[in-house]
Amino acid sequence: MATLRVLMFPWLAYGHISPFLNIAKQLADRGFLIYLCSTLINLESIIKKIPEKYSESIRFVELHLPELPELPPHYHTTNGLPPHLNHTLHKALKMSKPNFSKILQNLKPDLVIYDILQPWAEHVVNEQNIPAVKILTSGAALFSYFFNFLKNPGVEFPFPAIYLPKVEQVKMREMFEKEPNEEDRLAEGNMQIMLMCTSRTIEAKYLDYCTELSNWKVVPVGPPFQDPITNDVDDMELIDWLGTKDENSTVFVCFGSEYFLSREDMEEVAFGLELSNVNFIWVARFPKGEEQNLEDVLPKGFLERIGERGRVLDKFAPQPRILNHPSTGGFISHCGWNSVMESLDFGVPIIAMPMHNDQPINAKLIVELGVAMEIVRDDDGNIHRGEITETLKDVITGETGEILRGKVRDISKNLKSIREEEMNAAAEELIQLCRNSNKYK
Repeated sequence: MATLRVLMFPWLAYGHISPFLNIAKQLADRGFLIYLCSTLINLESIIKKIPEKYSESIRFVELHLPELPELPPHYHTTNGLPPHLNHTLHKALKMSKPNFSKILQNLKPDLVIYDILQPWAEHVVNEQNIPAVKILTSGAALFSYFFNFLKNPGVEFPFPAIYLPKVEQVKMREMFEKEPNEEDRLAEGNMQIMLMCTSRTIEAKYLDYCTELSNWKVVPVGPPFQDPITNDVDDMELIDWLGTKDENSTVFVCFGSEYFLSREDMEEVAFGLELSNVNFIWVARFPKGEEQNLEDVLPKGFLERIGERGRVLDKFAPQPRILNHPSTGGFISHCGWNSVMESLDFGVPIIAMPMHNDQPINAKLIVELGVAMEIVRDDDGNIHRGEITETLKDVITGETGEILRGKVRDISKNLKSIREEEMNAAAEELIQLCRNSNKYK
């Protein structure tokens, strides 16, 4: 069979493009030719993340979104997108169907791998008689919990470790009421394969339950492969500072590229870090167009009081380098799936502070795995500095932290040992799908 030409089409979020790019590299390593399709601003943000060896095997294809006055090109991504424009971005992407169709006609790929968040892509692909596979960039516990909620309303989820507190259940109901056809969207489609960015090492029972609920073949692609960690000159001062700290003495605090703390939450996190006496690197970011001076939003005198014990950044930090550093002993995270998988891969325990959507479920999963402690919120869903302080102390300086670190190192080892095998199996599934399609008969 000739080289398989695959068009990959992620949702317009860095948290989705990053796992797509990781899978693209692994498929390219196995002889596939990859076309990664996204908007210009997203492609520009990842171009420097492609090592030279992929210059021929991974190619970029720009998707043009229709021009909407409220959505200029720098907003053709969820990275830093003001929350009120989320719906507009979804609408603009859906309006780009004709452009996507033209891309398919021109490239004539053998296979399309598209994001579960844009099911309309499958219809466009089917019209051109091209095989299609969807990817879920989240985990199996999340997918099976949501699918069970939709397909079997009123039936309790069979794995009690995964549950949502009342305040989160209300949010989920509201979300599905806004999207009344969500079950149809999840269940639609002829193809029977769904790739999932997870591993049987951590989610075997949930993967099996996904298959049982959906009747799809759910194929894990394993954890992300980490690119060699380069010495970026801009990051050296931070890494040098981290090098002055004792082993496992420092916590990394980051809430991803799309979720932003309210002013109240920012204050509670700041006081929690201050009162814990733990060393920290805190990435404190704001939506595009709403950037603020850190001194104006942090508690008065905070930066002076913490001195050399902490660093507060208002820009991206080199997350893999920080998590891979021996001084890093914990990660306060929103529990976005990419951050969870990266933390497991580097063997760093998580202090879970989930905020939206999939994150509360992810947090429950990693607590069940024995690699995390969750910062408990009150009945109204608010966080408090006292809870942050005590959880931080437990993980960084307490016995609990040693137990978590031992467990996460074991899981990290197991994930690495199965990674090639899971990706090989996924690649073989894609090859077989193309062989069986009408195109090759």
